[in-house]
Amino acid sequence: MTTFVALLRAVNVGGTGKLPMADLRALCEAAGFRSVRTYIASGNVVFDGEASEAEVKALLERRLHDLAGRAVGVMVRTGPEMAAILARNPFADRAPNRTVAIFLDRPPPQDLLERLSGRVDEEVALGTREVYVHYGETMGRSTLRLPGTETGTARNMNTVATLRDMVLGTRA
Repeated sequence: MTTFVALLRAVNVGGTGKLPMADLRALCEAAGFRSVRTYIASGNVVFDGEASEAEVKALLERRLHDLAGRAVGVMVRTGPEMAAILARNPFADRAPNRTVAIFLDRPPPQDLLERLSGRVDEEVALGTREVYVHYGETMGRSTLRLPGTETGTARNMNTVATLRDMVLGTRA
């Protein structure tokens, strides 16, 4: 049995992709996952399952498509992966609410730092299957473009820490 965290893309953000968290919990329970719990309304769910990460992702995306009538991207990580993402945050000394990890299905393009555009005061670093971004004073009006991250989903470091704690059982 593995405890997973699933991060849904474009759910309950900016008036799009409405999905009540009670519906997400019910969907996960109907899929056979156990100990299902959500965190805030932006599509974060923690659960236990016996499938592989790829199987969990495929099952959730299929069921979410059936429920929402459109594709909903899902990034899946384990507790140890969430802990490693937090530990490798190159901007750990910066405000956690201004620093995000953009979760991806595969490693970020190695030339991303050379191809990004619209940078003002943002700092960017590559992770394993994540891209870290620290937003300075331009957060909220940033025009930063990161090629190869369009299908990813971002979470700030406060959320990453809470999900890590939930998935590792260190916080209720």
